[in-house]
Amino acid sequence: MFEQDNAQWGLVHALLLDGNGGGRAVARTELSDLQLQPEQSLWLHWDRSHPQTRTWLLRDSGLSEFACELLLEENTRPRLLPLANEQLLLFLRGVNLNPGAEPEDMVSVRIFAQAQRVISLRLRPLRASDEILQQLAEGRGPKTASELLVVMGELLTEKVQALVTELTEEVDLEEEQVEADDRHAPAQGSLQLIRRRAAALRRFLAPQRDIYAQLSRHKWSWFAERDADYWNELNNSLIRYLEELELARERAALLLESEDRKRDERMNRTMYRLGIITCIFLPMSFVTGLLGINVGGIPWSQSPNGFIFASLVVLALALGQWWLFRRLRWV
Repeated sequence: MFEQDNAQWGLVHALLLDGNGGGRAVARTELSDLQLQPEQSLWLHWDRSHPQTRTWLLRDSGLSEFACELLLEENTRPRLLPLANEQLLLFLRGVNLNPGAEPEDMVSVRIFAQAQRVISLRLRPLRASDEILQQLAEGRGPKTASELLVVMGELLTEKVQALVTELTEEVDLEEEQVEADDRHAPAQGSLQLIRRRAAALRRFLAPQRDIYAQLSRHKWSWFAERDADYWNELNNSLIRYLEELELARERAALLLESEDRKRDERMNRTMYRLGIITCIFLPMSFVTGLLGINVGGIPWSQSPNGFIFASLVVLALALGQWWLFRRLRWV
């Protein structure tokens, strides 16, 4: 019920974390009078495209105008911006798992976080936030604001792992087919798509890796001690995925280069054979053309065996050329 009412105001969901892994939905009308207990945290997830979202941020959120404008920017890239009073802005990207979308067209999630409150904005649905909702409903979700950020990062990174594994397996399959049959031609369109998808992923994952590294070094008082270890592990995971993406791109490029090289070799062999055939038939064509001109003095023109003599000359010429080409190792 709350979700339907909240959606009218652009609030996708509002949850009060109870500090034990669970949470309850909160109506938008409760936000202004809500008093948080020390163990509680508030998570507000907004639809950035809704006009009421901007109104609430600028008027009722308590955020500075600078922070609001950054959260509502049209285009962003992964970044981390510490603010005063141990607040932070965190912009992350997640794999686009919406129906009909390209996974590498990554979805942006903008986050404002402080000790007991997290405000996140999205333009398109994000699978990670739905999974956090499911965890909270089962009583095994994040307990604090800092843990909510870590869980969000972990879920976003898991989706990256699945996509990187998929791209790597596609390259593996193409390599296996080429190795099994040397005449097999790799699917150039598929390999080009793999390279394009890998490049698109690297565009956002590289700065996101740096953000995780920064979060592992920052020591806000409301961060748990073990949070740095989690952020460092996420940083290492993204480093590994970026290395796998780069390797997949290189392997796809090598397959494409190998196919181009094979095609050039086939073309060269074909042109070489045509050249040999031309060299063989050109002298014979000259002789037969010369014998076929309609002037007096043509040898054997009056002889009943003239055709046989001409054929023997052409045959001898062909055999002589074949012998010469073999001596020269042209064939």
